[in-house]
Amino acid sequence: MDQHITPLELRQLIRAGEFTTNTSGYARGFVQGNLCILPADYAGEFLQFCTFNPKPCPLIGMSSSPGDFTIPRLGLDLDLRSDVPSYRVFEHGELVGEVPDVSEFWRDDLVAFVLGCSFSFEEALIDDGLEVRNVTEGVNVPMYRTDIDCETAGRFSSKMVVSMRPMIPGDAIRAIQICSRFPAVHGAPVHFGDPKKIGIRDIKKPEFGDAVTIRADEVPVFWACGVTPQVAVEQARPPFCITHSPGCMLVTDLPNSHLAVL
Repeated sequence: MDQHITPLELRQLIRAGEFTTNTSGYARGFVQGNLCILPADYAGEFLQFCTFNPKPCPLIGMSSSPGDFTIPRLGLDLDLRSDVPSYRVFEHGELVGEVPDVSEFWRDDLVAFVLGCSFSFEEALIDDGLEVRNVTEGVNVPMYRTDIDCETAGRFSSKMVVSMRPMIPGDAIRAIQICSRFPAVHGAPVHFGDPKKIGIRDIKKPEFGDAVTIRADEVPVFWACGVTPQVAVEQARPPFCITHSPGCMLVTDLPNSHLAVL
């Protein structure tokens, strides 16, 4: 498939069940978002959790009222129930299934949050000539649970989840400079070097996504990750929640350039 497909075209393919994989590298130039959908009773506390933890939870969109499955500013003909390749459904903090469409689960009390995604800064890194290994190898980015504490908000608390891309040290410094311009999509890395310093026991075994090659002259570089809210949901144990499956994002009509800080 042409990776320069428009966001609307890609969402239509996803809605039709014709695109079911991770969205990294597709609809180049446009923001992709992590998704978290919660009952209205939990929405205020989750919004506060995002406000307290902007690195892993950079909020870029929110439904205007409970039950609304559109966010017009993020996309033409965008339907939050069907336009993500794979969703996760949680009950009382437990993952109960992964499905390609959540229309049958939709309720009038649900509030949707869309959070910035690292796929936007991956494009900026590639445009600057840096290799992004998960893109090169055609796999989902590796993601890990850490021992980095997020700030608690009401019933929501979590350790931070991070995504990792290996780089030679000089490229890692350049990546910090580039990503600092994109605070709305996780910003600069939170750590690079020894993974054990942030509680990662085995770099070859990510909890989410796929392992990638790390060469002898490279260091792992870690960014705050939008899977963090899923860990917060596990802790808060709301009666019901819908998220994206890791790597399967909501592709928006919002240009990446609109999120850059000059």
